[in-house]
Amino acid sequence: MKMSKRYTRAAALLAVLSLVVAACGDDDDDDAGGDAVETTTAATAGETGTTTGEAAGPAGELEGAVNIVAWAGYIEDGTTDSAYDWVTAFETDTGCEVTVTTAGTSDEMVSLMTGSDEYDLVTASGDASNRLIAGETVVPVDLNRIPSYATVDERLKDAPWYTVGTDHYGVPYQWGSNVLMYNTEAFPEPPTSWSVVFEAGELPDGESNEGRVQAYDGPIYIADAALYLMATQPDLGITDPYALNQEQFDAAIELLTAQRDLVSRYWHDVTVQIDDFTNEGIVASSSWPYQVNTLVAAGAPIASTVPEEGATGWADTTMLSAAAPHPNCAYAWMEWSLNPKVQGDVAAWFGSAPAVPDGCTGSELLGPQGCATNGFDNFDQIRFWKTPQADCFGAGTDCIPYSTWTEEYQAVMNG
Repeated sequence: MKMSKRYTRAAALLAVLSLVVAACGDDDDDDAGGDAVETTTAATAGETGTTTGEAAGPAGELEGAVNIVAWAGYIEDGTTDSAYDWVTAFETDTGCEVTVTTAGTSDEMVSLMTGSDEYDLVTASGDASNRLIAGETVVPVDLNRIPSYATVDERLKDAPWYTVGTDHYGVPYQWGSNVLMYNTEAFPEPPTSWSVVFEAGELPDGESNEGRVQAYDGPIYIADAALYLMATQPDLGITDPYALNQEQFDAAIELLTAQRDLVSRYWHDVTVQIDDFTNEGIVASSSWPYQVNTLVAAGAPIASTVPEEGATGWADTTMLSAAAPHPNCAYAWMEWSLNPKVQGDVAAWFGSAPAVPDGCTGSELLGPQGCATNGFDNFDQIRFWKTPQADCFGAGTDCIPYSTWTEEYQAVMNG
């Protein structure tokens, strides 16, 4: 779905507000790019010696536009809330009009970017970035044209999901953990385990969880099941939820197959999930802070937590398309995106952590405790999304590749 500087969140928030006042998946192109990099990681994909910034060419005149594929809520122009606008000033300063196409899964991002000469940038998570690099869909950037890269969090600089040797395929944008979103009327106290969405049982409100929970419809959700099994079935020996041998993978698929009877919907559209929690009786699901913030702002009885088993998460990179029609405006946006105020404002809106530490103090919207609330100090506890590899990320043993994750998870969702 393409929207020129407008987002589904505006419609979602209006819908939620009206419902609260009145009442006071889908195939996401999972097979697109699934085989693109089964045994290639960012650490090996660039051994051909691509020169940083070579494909992008020298700086030149700004083209007047920049087209970005992004997660919903990542690039706001004040339409939903005038306080949240990091687009208008950029457009005024540069003359580059921002157009955004939202995507619900990493596979959808890979599909949109592959073979397209329409888009300039994509805010890719780690389970997409390696595939985009290996497929030569994105190119290295010239960090000399992005001086604010020097201010990026040291934990994110040169990260393997966007760095190949000395080449950087973009700049970090935001990061955070997936959360367990729940209805506070069904859960007077925060749930302490992911078991409420994985195992059949009675919830604190006395009702069964069957038909009242959701699961993410991207194959990467298998890692959430594997993370749960790391804690509940330690004999499986899982140490990395993205590097699973056959036995470990089969156990995760078995858990997800059993979960199928509980799941009302496999979600990837944030608007649909917001509506389901408001109007369809859904009380628990894996989610993103964005949906939580939207529902809480509308007065819905919603909260979130990271259960005792931990959580998967995302570290997103703004990457430059190999066929970018507006590369100079794209470079201008990448530099703009690292501004501390922009970083803090995005974090406040989405519920994420800024890629630039100064973003923690650079935004009045985020506030003095915003980074702590959004998990800025929990970096080492998050299992960040990455594309499963047959070679177990160079460990030399046999792991299940992403193409099989895609096939098996589609089978789970199809019942």
